[in-house]
Formats: sequence, C-alpha cells, structure tokens
Amino acid sequence: MNKAHERCGSEEWRQAIREIILPWALGTTDLGDDVLEVGPGYGATTDVLSESVPRLTSVEIDDELAAMLTERFAEMPNVEIVRGDATALPYADGRFTGAACFTMLHHVPTPALQDQLFAEVARVLRPGAALVASDSLASPELEAHHEDDTYNPVDPATLPARLEAAGFAEVEVRTNPHGWAAIARAAKK
Repeated sequence: MNKAHERCGSEEWRQAIREIILPWALGTTDLGDDVLEVGPGYGATTDVLSESVPRLTSVEIDDELAAMLTERFAEMPNVEIVRGDATALPYADGRFTGAACFTMLHHVPTPALQDQLFAEVARVLRPGAALVASDSLASPELEAHHEDDTYNPVDPATLPARLEAAGFAEVEVRTNPHGWAAIARAAKK
C-alpha cells in the first residue's frame, strides 16, 4: 500500500469502522465464535472485531503490516495475526464460523484473484456460515488516492454471480453513495 493508506490506521478511520462501516455492513449477522478476517491492513477493523468476537484470526499478506499487527495484538489472547495469502489459506475446510473482509478487496490485483479469495473463504467456512464484506465504490478520487498502488475496485453488480460461483448462497448486496456491502453464506456441502 502507498503512504496515503497510513490514515487507515488512524483513530478517525477506526471510529468510522466502529460507528458506520461495520454496523452498516454487518447488521444483525452473527459471525460466530471463530472468525476469519481477510486483509486487516493497519488493523482498524481488527480492533473493532476483536472486541465483539471470542476468537479472531486475521490473515495479512503484507510482511510489514503483519509484523506490526503481530506486535500490536501480542497481548490479546483472542487475536491471532497470520502472515499469509488469502487466495491460498492454510486452514482446513469448514474451520471458521464466520469471515469478514472490509475495505481491502480493491487491493487484490485481478478479478481472478478476487474470485480465488472468495472461493478460499467459502472453503474454510462451515456450511451456512456468513462472509460479510464491504468496500468503496469506484471513483476518480479513490483512484487518485491509489497512485503507485493497486486499485481494482469491485463492481457490486457482479458480486452475486461471483460469490455464488465461489461457493456461496443466500447472497445479499447493498450499496449506498459511498460503498457496497455483501453478506453471503457458505453453501451447504
């Protein structure tokens, strides 16, 4: 991520996650007691989720961010930070009771890799378990914010078919003027 993303670790961003983004995206969805977070970045969503779920495993691909998060969450026994690639998760089928993926999918370089990430998350979720995901809508301002960085926004209109192809059912996608949110359930096997 470029330097502009450092604000994603700010208290202001953490407050937006806590008070606006997470409640809107999650609604009344129960993620269960063993939750996978994909792409925590600077950890704002990790902070919020760790307060509300018994066990949180956060998988971060960036070495520096994973190291920073490992140090920051070292004293929290319910949080495990893993340096890994969400397109090839090192977990058994059906391991997690829920999954969360917030404001990071636009950093996945190609639609094919995004789809692979969706399939891996579906694989490691228990049948019927929820994935809650959200991200911003594409805009020239966000594209400019991602100068010298990956910017591959997800078109929410494509999400139902993409998530179903990846192994999800009961897909619900909502949008507002700023972003989209999706809740999908791992298909029963």
